[in-house]
Amino acid sequence: MRRYELTVPCQFGEESITAHQIRSLGYETSEVADGKVTFEGDDEAIALANVNLRCGERVLIKVKEFDARSFDELFEGVRAIEWEEYLPKSAAFPVKGYSLKSQLHSVPDCQSIIKKAVVTRMSAKYGLNIFEETGEMHRIHFSILKDMVTIYIDTTGAPLYKRGYRVKGVEAPLRETLAFTMIDVSRWRGDRYFHDPFCGSGTIAIEAAMLALNIAPGIGREFVSESWASVGKKVFDDAREEAREGENKEREVKIFASDIDPDAVVLARANAKKAGVEGAIKFFVADVKKITPAREKGVIACNPPYGERLMDAKSVGRLYTAMGRKFAEFDECSKLILTSHEEFEKFYGTKADKKRKLYNGMLKCNLYTYFADKK
Repeated sequence: MRRYELTVPCQFGEESITAHQIRSLGYETSEVADGKVTFEGDDEAIALANVNLRCGERVLIKVKEFDARSFDELFEGVRAIEWEEYLPKSAAFPVKGYSLKSQLHSVPDCQSIIKKAVVTRMSAKYGLNIFEETGEMHRIHFSILKDMVTIYIDTTGAPLYKRGYRVKGVEAPLRETLAFTMIDVSRWRGDRYFHDPFCGSGTIAIEAAMLALNIAPGIGREFVSESWASVGKKVFDDAREEAREGENKEREVKIFASDIDPDAVVLARANAKKAGVEGAIKFFVADVKKITPAREKGVIACNPPYGERLMDAKSVGRLYTAMGRKFAEFDECSKLILTSHEEFEKFYGTKADKKRKLYNGMLKCNLYTYFADKK
């Protein structure tokens, strides 16, 4: 099998967790940098990473890296890549990317130049003047940072956080990869009580159940490189079969998900059913101020309203104060609360043991962690 340098971009703050996920698949990481993790692997690695990674945005083949301070340098650098080794002549190859702190700051112009360079190289190799792009999808990604150009080919398609179980979401949904990050930080592995009292569409509880039952996050979706002749469906089928063999759907777990909104609970239950974990989660309608304290060790993990899209600032402040009082009754539980509200600790009434900066999409948040066991 051909070997590649593979890069998994991720949200800032999730790098170490993404790297650990990759290592758990048996691969050594060669670079863990801001917003990305790099490792070496073959076609099997592409399939295993796509099917099994609970964190990270997508799996990219790193094709080339070079300096470019002019459009001529960008064109020549891309044209020098052996695109015929990656793209069949019928391939569709749209281009997207970004540029930061670089002389080549116009993204649309960079897209156009890269596309032209690929076509020029392919035309010379295949003897074609027109490419209809009706075949396999090979989306080309580029990043230009401080005049350093990196060219990638996407093996994933829809981002990894789109597991396929959430048909619909509530007004302010949480990304599945961020939900897993919260669970990982909590140190919960399925052996204790777990409760999300603001469950919304159920993402945190569903991700917890999938982790506890060892259900691979990509088991129920497709990936763009499955259609490539160079990778193929079989390697992905093998990765899914291996993942299914490791499932433990009979494991008994204590996962609870509640919300004050009955419609949200109905939706969360439907999403859990689609994910295959409905039986592992106890759903119910409840106001957070009235939930019954657990008298056992466990975790409360939640994504309450921030005052950005749901509720106004005064209402959110009162809610956080009520949370502080109620959560104090769960003295055997660690608490993890994600919010973008800068004065959360003031309203909650207690300074967090640890505060971790994370991003919910483009919104900068903090994950406030209160450990029950602080030893």
